[in-house]
Amino acid sequence: MRTAPTILHLDMDAFFASVEQASKPSLRGKAVVVGGLGPRGVVATASYEARVFGVHSAMPMGQARRLAPNAAYLVPRFGFYRAISERVMELLRALSPLVEPLSLDEAFVDLEAGGAAWDEQSARLVGARLRADIRAVTGLTGSVGLAASKMLAKIASEQAKPDGLVVIEPGTERAMLEPMSVRTLPGVGPATGDHLRRAGITTVGEIVEAGEDELVRLLGKAHGHGLYAMALARDDRPVVAEREAKSVSVEDTYDVDIHDRVRVGLEVQRLADRCVRRLRGAGMSGRTIVLKVRRYDFSTLTRSETLRGPTDDPAVIREAAARLLDSVDTTGGVRLLGVGVSGLADYTQEDLFAQAAGERAVAEGPVEEHAAAPAEEQPALADRRWPAGHDVRHAEFGHGWVQGSGLGRVTVRFETPGSEPGRVRTFRVDDPDLEPADPLPLVLRRPEGSGGVGSASPVGSASGDAQSVASSE
Repeated sequence: MRTAPTILHLDMDAFFASVEQASKPSLRGKAVVVGGLGPRGVVATASYEARVFGVHSAMPMGQARRLAPNAAYLVPRFGFYRAISERVMELLRALSPLVEPLSLDEAFVDLEAGGAAWDEQSARLVGARLRADIRAVTGLTGSVGLAASKMLAKIASEQAKPDGLVVIEPGTERAMLEPMSVRTLPGVGPATGDHLRRAGITTVGEIVEAGEDELVRLLGKAHGHGLYAMALARDDRPVVAEREAKSVSVEDTYDVDIHDRVRVGLEVQRLADRCVRRLRGAGMSGRTIVLKVRRYDFSTLTRSETLRGPTDDPAVIREAAARLLDSVDTTGGVRLLGVGVSGLADYTQEDLFAQAAGERAVAEGPVEEHAAAPAEEQPALADRRWPAGHDVRHAEFGHGWVQGSGLGRVTVRFETPGSEPGRVRTFRVDDPDLEPADPLPLVLRRPEGSGGVGSASPVGSASGDAQSVASSE
């Protein structure tokens, strides 16, 4: 392990919810929950104000509503989150060639590999500057942990939440870890934690006291050796810049079980086209088509078909998915469908020809949920969906976001990231002056050369530097 805290872990604070609060002045300082809003939806992210009521990620949305009935419940805007995430990742890549993204809002950085830091003082300065740059470029806050290993850097960022920076000095790791819960260590989930608790082991220090042989007896050779090493603060895992994707997939969970076989087939075709777009976006093709079906009784079936060569041809993938569906009994109803492609490869010459030949098929197929259909099949204005939290524009009132819809009405709050909290108005869902809109930037861009980090002015973020150390979530 290194002798300086030059591995950085960044974790954006309540990322999805923070983006929504920065976008919507009326929600700043309020409880915000982002996730699927249907009966089977789950929480993706909850703001810190919502966490006070016990709401947390992966919780069923129905339970969240019971705990925090007055919170704002919004449908995710993943495209917008990805765009903001890329701005953050650009800042990280400017520090080092070794950046290991774990998700949209979390990544490791090897500062030593980029020459950005070589000791505690330089690492601390880099962490503080990174937090300031993120605030300036995105208007959001992130928590930074610095340590001599990946495990400790992640623990440090957890201690720094929200909006803080924690440095674990080499030589202090063992003393810091000893009183912590065994759940602090990577790989100790609820089941392993409960198994250790029954053996009388609840803290990291007690793992060390139990000894490596006892850990191996309790958890098996691989897990026991690994967990004992981590309890001793030993972690030599490198920061890996690129993680090779093993598959590309999409899936949807339905609020009401689908019983109509024709509708199931259409959903599979739609998912296949979405999967193709994601595959092409990654510059990949694949050999194996996978269909996932979760039935009414929660039983999950997976079917796959391997082609003679890699493809990104939408017609080929749709046909393969349809053949796989033929082998699945959906009589009792379907609650989830998914289509994926594995056995990935870079584009080949044949793939490029297939892509060119398939462009027309994608354009003519059910590419988007709201893509234009033939004239006789186009949905009426009254059938348009208005997801809560998504952006809209009105010909008279300008930019706003959907607070809710139902009973033929849609309620919109008209405000922008840089405005004061706006007024609320209600319209018919078929109002021709109301249309979906793209999200607005979270920060106001300054003219080039006006100074400041990233030539941006934060919108909706707290002023001043955050405290050096903050309590954990």
